Amino acid sequence: MATANTLKQDLKSKAPMMGTFVKTPSPIIVEVLADTGLDFLILDAEHAPFGREALDLCVMTARLKGCRVVVRIPDDAPGTILNALDLGADGIMVPHVKSAAQAEALVKAAHYGAGGRGYAGSTRAAGYGTVPMARHKANSAANTVVIAQIEDPEGVDAIEDIAAVEGLDCLFIGRVDLAVAYGATSMQDAVVEEATMKVCQAGRDKKMTVGMFLPDMTEVPHFLAQDVSFFGMASEHKMIQDGFRALLDSAEWAEAEQQASPGA
Repeated sequence: MATANTLKQDLKSKAPMMGTFVKTPSPIIVEVLADTGLDFLILDAEHAPFGREALDLCVMTARLKGCRVVVRIPDDAPGTILNALDLGADGIMVPHVKSAAQAEALVKAAHYGAGGRGYAGSTRAAGYGTVPMARHKANSAANTVVIAQIEDPEGVDAIEDIAAVEGLDCLFIGRVDLAVAYGATSMQDAVVEEATMKVCQAGRDKKMTVGMFLPDMTEVPHFLAQDVSFFGMASEHKMIQDGFRALLDSAEWAEAEQQASPGA
């Protein structure tokens, strides 16, 4: 598991980290997950129904619990990036990054400076006006995390240039979208595996951290050997489903059902 460093520091060190995607826009779910020992949470504002108020409450809860939190934003618009970071998220995960120019624009929009992130000292990120501008800007520059999802053939083709973008913290492989884009039938198809290995190699070449979604633990040893260190494991939805399915499939429940059945 990761150390007590900031998320940005742990990404840079390539310390193995495990988190999960949060699909339920509820601060209670975030509160429960924060007590599990996971290294981070990813609030999935791309595919789950996170409105601005729900996102605000979930980020607030994660911060109060001392849990690092990333927002997977639905698009790469500067206003979308600004909102997630002003709420106090440790960073953003941006879907469908296809070029170095796009990655450079994302980094710029996530940081203060000419043409970059708009400044407001009244936000949670700035301590609601209690953190001086110079200190908040320094904290933001030192700690804001920008993660680029690589989930399109164009992104794979441009991966060496994307991995070289200064200020980018992690390449996050989206094998499901890659499978769809390549017309493959599963994440294990050869074309997806080839694309995945190309991203991993670019991470090694450019000393860039690589992460990925995995549905369970079975492939973790394989990808650790490929220097993948940032794992978004499943989601709370999948863990709930798997947990109750395991109970229903257990020998103890089968025995209880048999004993309760007529004629037993």
